[in-house]
Amino acid sequence: MQQFNGKNKEEFVHGVFSTIAHRYDLMNTTLSFNRDKYWRRYAVKETNLRPGGMALDVACGTGMLSIELAKLAGTSGRVVGLDFCENMLAHAERNIEKTPYKNNIQLMQGNAMELPFEDNFFDCATIGFALRNVPNIEKCIDEMRRVVKPGGRVISLELAKPSAPLFKQLYYLYFDRLVPLLGKLGVGKDGPYQWLPNSLKLFPHQSVIRDIFTKVGLKDAIYHELTGGIVAVHVGIK
Repeated sequence: MQQFNGKNKEEFVHGVFSTIAHRYDLMNTTLSFNRDKYWRRYAVKETNLRPGGMALDVACGTGMLSIELAKLAGTSGRVVGLDFCENMLAHAERNIEKTPYKNNIQLMQGNAMELPFEDNFFDCATIGFALRNVPNIEKCIDEMRRVVKPGGRVISLELAKPSAPLFKQLYYLYFDRLVPLLGKLGVGKDGPYQWLPNSLKLFPHQSVIRDIFTKVGLKDAIYHELTGGIVAVHVGIK
């Protein structure tokens, strides 16, 4: 299994997402059996974002979580979607143009390791299906904590590790064998979707991520397991 550190991981992940950007949304829906929409709605509900609020969506990808945030922030609110991959941002722009929130979502290119915002700026910060991909999980979460106002929430929506024995075996069989195959059929290239199961194996258990939330100073850190524990939503309060 390939492992990375720092800049090498950034470059590799950038290449992966540049390759799959054109099929990212379709593959997410297909591989999750259409559960990804529910997962995003659940995560956004946990932000406690109110109409007129300001939200940051870190590693926003194609903008689907940013759009869900904009639904809560409303026409008087603002959502900033930040990603380091130009191809993903281009697809995000097209997705957002189809919504009533195109004037309320600002997209920008940037690095999750060094968020280009002042302290205590946003009402909440989210990251969806990207914490596995950052070079330093603790630094990313700490950066999100830094830019959120006191009382605001940091939310991570991410793949998790189910514990039920039979379900766990079936899940990893699907992830290890079928996901790379379906990914190859979807994007027409072998390799990019092999990163999905590999990245999950390298990613810490959801209890460890909760402890990292606590370590960086987020209060009342908790996680919610969804769909049998294949996904976890972590919540921490500044």
